[in-house]
Amino acid sequence: MPVAPGGALALIASTEDPTVMRAMSAREALEAEVERKRRLIEAAPPEAHVGPAAQLVIAADQFVIRPVGRVRDSVRAMAVGDEVRTIIAGYPWFTDWGRDTMISLEGLTLATGRTREAGFILRTFSQYVRDGLIPNLFPDGSDEGLYHTADATLWFFHALQRYAAATEYWLLVEEVLPILRDIVEAHVTGTRFGIGVDHTDGLLRQGAEGYQLTWMDAKVDGWVVTPRRGKAVEINALWYNALCVLAQWECDLGDQALARQYKERAGGVRESFNQRFWYADGEYLYDVIDGPNGNDAACRPNQVLAISLPNAVLDEERWAPVMNTVQEQLLTPVGLRSLAPGHPDFKPKYFGDLRTRDAAYHQGTVWAWLIGPWIDAWLKLHPDDRAGARRFLNGLMAHLPEFGVGSIAEIFDAEPPYTPRGCIAQAWSVAEVLRCLLKTGGGF
Repeated sequence: MPVAPGGALALIASTEDPTVMRAMSAREALEAEVERKRRLIEAAPPEAHVGPAAQLVIAADQFVIRPVGRVRDSVRAMAVGDEVRTIIAGYPWFTDWGRDTMISLEGLTLATGRTREAGFILRTFSQYVRDGLIPNLFPDGSDEGLYHTADATLWFFHALQRYAAATEYWLLVEEVLPILRDIVEAHVTGTRFGIGVDHTDGLLRQGAEGYQLTWMDAKVDGWVVTPRRGKAVEINALWYNALCVLAQWECDLGDQALARQYKERAGGVRESFNQRFWYADGEYLYDVIDGPNGNDAACRPNQVLAISLPNAVLDEERWAPVMNTVQEQLLTPVGLRSLAPGHPDFKPKYFGDLRTRDAAYHQGTVWAWLIGPWIDAWLKLHPDDRAGARRFLNGLMAHLPEFGVGSIAEIFDAEPPYTPRGCIAQAWSVAEVLRCLLKTGGGF
């Protein structure tokens, strides 16, 4: 369409009813959107008011939504003066996933000044606990979740801990404390999908035929690409962290006898973890132990969580060799590889038909969200080197104008030029980059 000098042309597309679309002129709608974004940035910390951090605050907003079809949630929320919120894992094809929500919550809400919405999200998920598990995902428009996950529930403890630390609001923690006790008890006695404590060493095992229960969850035509059945390294790092968090909360807010019980159990986990997960020949951690084929020494990024979580399960003298190995084998300018080059299953590119792509999804493909745990672990080893930690974000800052413009991709190829792939905008990618950008001083 021809546009005269000084003129304007507006193209409007919407899923709204035409009456809603016509309620504002194009100019009014544009001005309202600019004002909305200004308020989002203003609510964030000062260091997020300019540059890439401000752009990521806007990107973060796109994942925090009001779910459609959750009638029960809506009624329950209105009854207590809450609002229903959830987090979309990625665009264009994901729904809301428990694991992604708990990993993303700090970066999308707490780091952007949206603590009230964080509370809504945590309270909603707490009401869906079944047999000691939070849902892995909610199918579109459904009130019923699917529970095939071994780690989402343990990430729930982490998200709650970050919420409490950020807000110093303990009423929610007190409210869900009985639920947290039930979760731990279910894990100790054993629950769905083979998730339960091995009482010979106190470590948490998981696995059921035909299911993919960790975040490395690719499955196509009944083929589970990385089943990781047994005792996975990050599951046990998260289990230890959860026990430590709960022990502290019981000490501060609850039952002293339970606090001692959880602390003692955590101590047993730590001792067994350091005895059993250390792969001396490679000076890093086994990815899975006691699996169907024994111990898996594949070098994967999951081991970083044994250092990065607030309560690190790995003995401190082993942090440096693990981080050196991860830096040499897995670190890229846009995140961590999911498998080290040289492994027989390593795939350099995420490309091809569905089966070919899923075969590469966690077999080398770089994941942007893993830069968060990497930087957390790096700063534990180098607490005064925030500038050095921020340099690990350079490649992801350069990525902002490409692919899903203004947002961060789900994954990247494992080798240069690290082509972005998968979802054009991924919640935990945006969340962890924004969180770490602010943690290392903001700006850029």
